[in-house]
Amino acid sequence: MNNDTLLINKKSWDVVAPRFYGRTALPEYGPFAPEETKLNLFENVSGKKILDIGCGSGHSLKYMNDNGAAELWGLDLSHSQISAAKELLKDAKVQLFQSPMELDPGLPHAYFDVVYSIFALGWTTNLEQTLKNVYQYLKPGGTFIFSWEHPLFSRIQNTEDGLLFNKSYHEEGPYDHQAWNHPAIMQQYKVSTYINSLVDTGFKIVKMVEDVRINEELINRDHNRWYNRPKVESVPTTIIIKCEKL
Repeated sequence: MNNDTLLINKKSWDVVAPRFYGRTALPEYGPFAPEETKLNLFENVSGKKILDIGCGSGHSLKYMNDNGAAELWGLDLSHSQISAAKELLKDAKVQLFQSPMELDPGLPHAYFDVVYSIFALGWTTNLEQTLKNVYQYLKPGGTFIFSWEHPLFSRIQNTEDGLLFNKSYHEEGPYDHQAWNHPAIMQQYKVSTYINSLVDTGFKIVKMVEDVRINEELINRDHNRWYNRPKVESVPTTIIIKCEKL
């Protein structure tokens, strides 16, 4: 765990949290990705105990509450995000923790039916430790689902000469995201690193989704310098992985 990186990211998220209020939350998995209403990866969450890793403003937890989850738990690095989530979920039964995902803030082990992370896992400074934490939180047979920007997407740039690699796919580790306006450090991994890390932790991979959902409504809503149409039509924007604790 890199404490310097965590401090930089916490300061950044405490500033930009209002800009991302309610964005990239279930039933959405990420920009131009199929929604949960189509994928049905969570299946029936009624009566289940749910944990959100990187819960942000709490909108994914609200989605779970609206679908009958019995218990809602969430953690996030940012004080601003936790404050927003507390306000959004003030009428729900929820427990929220301000904590980096690399640390266990005292969550119960072998307790949760479902743990998920929507567009947040790439912020971890220690992927292996974060996955070990998730594994401990889950009951045997429990489900872990996460989404993140597809590892190819940030390595390809749209130029006058077409789509070109701007860095090697094999390069992994911390990086400054081109689309991020405040000082922040994300982590870049290959698809195989995610898969192998999950398997090494003890998970069974159930499904991986790389599909892109494109229509005029989404193009008009989400199109920008980073998510431009030529790039979105050629490169997967989001990776979604569902796995189970053995």
